[in-house]
Amino acid sequence: MKLSGLAGMGWLAGCKPSSEKQASTELDHIVKQVEKSYQPIFNMSGYAAPALETVRLGFIGVGNRGSAAVARMSRIEGVAIQGICDVREEKATAAKGRITSSGHEASIYAGDEEIWKKMCEREDIDLVYIATHWATHAEMAIYAMEHGKHVALEIPAATTVEDCWRLVMTSEKTKKHCVILENCCYDFFELLTLNLTRQGFFGDIVHCEGAYIHDILDSFFDEEKRYDFWRLKENAARNGNLYPTHGLGPVCQILNVNRGNKLEYMTSMASADFSLQAKAKELGRTDKRFEAYTDKPMRGNMNVSSIMTNSGSTIMLQHDVSTPRPYSRLHLISGTKAFAQKYPLPGKIAVGHDDFLGKAEMERLESEHTPGIVKHIGELAKSVGGHGGMDFMMDWRLIDCLRNGLPVDMDVYDAATWSVIGPLSEWSVANGSQPIAIPDFTMGRWKGNKVHEIHLESGGNTNVIKA
Repeated sequence: MKLSGLAGMGWLAGCKPSSEKQASTELDHIVKQVEKSYQPIFNMSGYAAPALETVRLGFIGVGNRGSAAVARMSRIEGVAIQGICDVREEKATAAKGRITSSGHEASIYAGDEEIWKKMCEREDIDLVYIATHWATHAEMAIYAMEHGKHVALEIPAATTVEDCWRLVMTSEKTKKHCVILENCCYDFFELLTLNLTRQGFFGDIVHCEGAYIHDILDSFFDEEKRYDFWRLKENAARNGNLYPTHGLGPVCQILNVNRGNKLEYMTSMASADFSLQAKAKELGRTDKRFEAYTDKPMRGNMNVSSIMTNSGSTIMLQHDVSTPRPYSRLHLISGTKAFAQKYPLPGKIAVGHDDFLGKAEMERLESEHTPGIVKHIGELAKSVGGHGGMDFMMDWRLIDCLRNGLPVDMDVYDAATWSVIGPLSEWSVANGSQPIAIPDFTMGRWKGNKVHEIHLESGGNTNVIKA
């Protein structure tokens, strides 16, 4: 399968072609040529892999996110943690100490930058859980799938267009799941609005919005929180919506993207940087580690991207992690019959322009339309924790699907489609907000793919272990 056409994607790093018209024409040509050169092998949407009575698990990257996942996974029945890998041995050892149940024989893999490969090569691991920095996700996931492992990987799944295609090709070739760990798809309000959408409550969906607005500027310069300053390096090298999936994942599910609908094209615009370089200059006066960033252009503080879908519905995404705005991962749905929004206020629903529904009416909607997965595991998930319980519900659902031989909620096409917005937004920003085609990673199969199941009509028999 040819990937030669992707060589032109070097533009995505910010190099501008000789003219905007040439850029748009050449990029459309590359996208179409790549899609023509790719021949579908196997449709992973709706695929049910053979059931695993025990899911033998290995972790790569156990800093902040990964170590919390180790603790959560140890609370799920039918999980055996076999390996824990991190370049820092103390992190791997500390993560092992967070296991709260029996039946785990976790070996430590640490020190060598490529020691993770040794763990992936083990025959007694079924699922590799990847929580390293962004640029390593795709390489690790591909290697793990090629060695017979299902993969769960943190967001974004990949940072280049080519790697998105490689993830799809490898998953189809190996018939191994590649699940993006988009926890916001398991937020209680997001799941409520998804079920209401499927019941026709909103009517036709006209427009959706999503965002990741979170002031984490100081953490970019904290090596304990960002190993090797990896997130600072990303924001110094790339200018676009680098973290799109928290806002995009839930609204793609609302709009049936890859399952009856698809993303067509997008545009992206970035503000100037008013704080990242200033922070680097301030710290660089006394800390030589930041001198290299004092004259380096940084990602614009606010990115706004717009997406057109095949159904005619539109999506707006925002990304800002470096200004002192209140936290928001905006979730907005505007339909012909109703409207919903969460963040910066709690989740609200309206059926007219006058006001939002009152407390009693909201409680009635929640009682009647909360999906089965939330009714079954929601309260337990809250008690275990992880962003109000959505992290644990995500992990539990993945394990329950693997143990029961069920299709996963978020497949490799979702991983690629949601993640590719990052590099495509870079290209659009670098080219005067030109529109850019969004690849169809399903290769046309979106027309027949079915939506994922949210009511636990099958499965749901995996227990939660007391700490």
